[in-house]
Amino acid sequence: MPSLFPYLLNYQFFATTLIRVAAALALFYASYHYAITRDEIKRTKVVIAGHIPQWLSLFGALVIFVAAVLLFVGLYTQAAAIVGMIIGLKHMTFARRYPAIMPLSAIAGALLFIMCLSLLLSGAGAFAFDLPL
Repeated sequence: MPSLFPYLLNYQFFATTLIRVAAALALFYASYHYAITRDEIKRTKVVIAGHIPQWLSLFGALVIFVAAVLLFVGLYTQAAAIVGMIIGLKHMTFARRYPAIMPLSAIAGALLFIMCLSLLLSGAGAFAFDLPL
């Protein structure tokens, strides 16, 4: 069956760019939330680690922020996408148990995981510093 809008297929290279920017915005939001709620994260007892020190939550926010910047710019996209997949998987797993310290819901974590998996497999897209595959 022919495409309904065949002229839009000329712009398919920009699809991964839109996915990359959307994933970066979700990671920016998660990083901001972790930096703001570090006192509440310190008070919350998690299953495996117990109480998380405040410096560790700031370090995690910094790692997520760097991954978001790399995704937004399009530099080392596949490495940043792996970090995004880990964050998405964490939110899918623990969003119901710790809703006060997890900024994304389980569904949003699943979508972030899928977007980052798509970026891992397809590359950075247009307007990126990574070379196209």
